[in-house]
Formats: sequence, C-alpha cells, structure tokens
Amino acid sequence: MAAGSVFALAMRQKSVQEPKLEITHLNRQYEDMHKALTSATLSEAGQKARHKADKKRTKAEAKQEKKATKTAESEKKRIFVLDFEGDMQASNVARLREEISAVLIAANEGDEVLVRLESGGGTVHGYGLGASQLQRLRDHGVALTVSVDKVAASGGYMMACVGNTVIAAPFSIIGSIGVLAQFPNFNRLLKRHDIQFEQLYSGEYKRTLTLFGENTEKGRRKVQEELQEMHRLFKEFVQSFRPGLDIEKVSTGEYWLGTRALDLGLVDRLQTSDDFLMTALNEADLVGLRYHKKKTLVEKLGEMMKAKLYRRDDALEQTRPPMLV
Repeated sequence: MAAGSVFALAMRQKSVQEPKLEITHLNRQYEDMHKALTSATLSEAGQKARHKADKKRTKAEAKQEKKATKTAESEKKRIFVLDFEGDMQASNVARLREEISAVLIAANEGDEVLVRLESGGGTVHGYGLGASQLQRLRDHGVALTVSVDKVAASGGYMMACVGNTVIAAPFSIIGSIGVLAQFPNFNRLLKRHDIQFEQLYSGEYKRTLTLFGENTEKGRRKVQEELQEMHRLFKEFVQSFRPGLDIEKVSTGEYWLGTRALDLGLVDRLQTSDDFLMTALNEADLVGLRYHKKKTLVEKLGEMMKAKLYRRDDALEQTRPPMLV
C-alpha cells in the first residue's frame, strides 16, 4: 500500500514538474532599481511629480510601442545572460546545454551571449563537455563574452578561453592550466591487518593505479603518460582559441590574479560582469536565461539507491584514477 502511494505521488509529480526556461528582463530590473532609489530620495511633492511624469511617459511609450513595427523592434540587439557555477563534476553543464540550445533557436544576427562563469575546475570529461557547449555558440556565429568575477581555474579556464572575449575582475583567479590525478592507497594498511585484496581484470592497462591493491611502477608510468597526453591536449585547446598566448609560459599549472592574467594574455580586459551589463544597458536588451528541471521523487530515490548500493564513483577510482583539470 505504501509503495503504491509513493509511486502514485511520483507519477503526479512527474506530470507537473516539467522543465522550464526562466526568462528575466534585466533592463527592467535596473530601471526598477533606479526608480526605487530616486523615489526614496525625493520629497513628498517630488515623489508625486515623479509619479505623474512616469505615468505620462508610460502612456506615451505604450502608444509608441503599438505603432512600432516588428522590424523596428528587432533592430535593438539582445545580450543573453547565462550563469555557470562549476563543481567538481561540472554538473551544471546539463543546464547550460539547454540554455545554449534555447539561445541558438532564438538568436538573431548581432545578438550576443554573456556567460558569468565561476569554477575552480574538476573532471576532464565534465569540463570538456562544458567547453564544447560554449563552442557551439561560436560555431553558429554568436558572439560570446565570458566574465570571471572570482575564479576560472583549470577546467574553469578551459571553458572560459572559448569566449571571443574574456573579461575578469582585477583580483579574480585565472589559469591553472594543468592536469592532476590523486587518491590514497590503503594497501599497506590492509596488509597490516592481514586483509587480502583481489582484483580481476582483462586488458593490459585496465588496471593502472588502485586504492587497495599494490601499485606498480608500470602502472604509475602509464598514468603519468596519460596525464602528459591530456595536458598536451589541454594546451592545444587553449592555444586554438587564444593563438597569441605563450602557451608554455602559462601552462605550468600556476594561476594568476586578473591583473597579471591580462599581462599574460589569458584575458582581454579587466571588467566585472556588472560593469559589462551597465555599459550595454542602453544599447541592448539584456535577457537572463535559466533552465530549471526539478527532480521527481523517483529520480531522488534513484540517486539515493545509486549512492548506497552501487558506489559507481568508487568503482571507477579502483580501476583508473580520476583525471582533474
């Protein structure tokens, strides 16, 4: 009976929790902020006069809007504003890909995209896909600006460098072009407690380094070779989007603050995302996009079972160490 109730609830949730694209008109937000602040600093008489003037202007604008043709309205370019907050798995790429698809469906000639990106990096495959999603914009001729207010390091910079223009706050963290693999090995601890660990595999390099087995020099060399190859591809990827870089100088795994990153050519100018939007306020329609997909009860229960029963991430780490950028 209880299981049936849970299933019925889950099906009901599935029917109402459809994915949706939240659209925010940022010009209106800035205008509302301006009105609120101006009104708060006026006298009572001034507020009445301002209210009367706003009412008159709104009426005139509505009348003018009715007369305006669709062609005239489309002359003003749009800047679509997307946010990407990265974790180790780059899990927000799933949302980003939907937002980019929406932009590509709606974008007209001359429209632009601003991606406000914050990430310290993570898995190679996760951030590789994130960079590929941003590349879709460039491949379709949509101008892309990537803004870094705090950090775009390692995999975060792999994504950021795709932008036609990269802007950064003066004290943001930029760079860390390198690859890392690390995890503990418990083999000595197991031996000390007389615990034997067995691992069966086929394929010479299916097992390289492991959490519980005894690692070999051959396995270490293989992982190091993979790290070097991945680093080489990372450098080539960055160089393809920023050909003027001295790639060997900036791919040591170091990071720099925004001011120094500008000198090195990792970014194009020092500017916060706020200043970028304020500068574009009068010349463009600023449209914020955010894709939402609520997880159903079935999905939440599935994730819990997966975490408790399968431990897929642990299984992967026992065969190959996770590569991080």
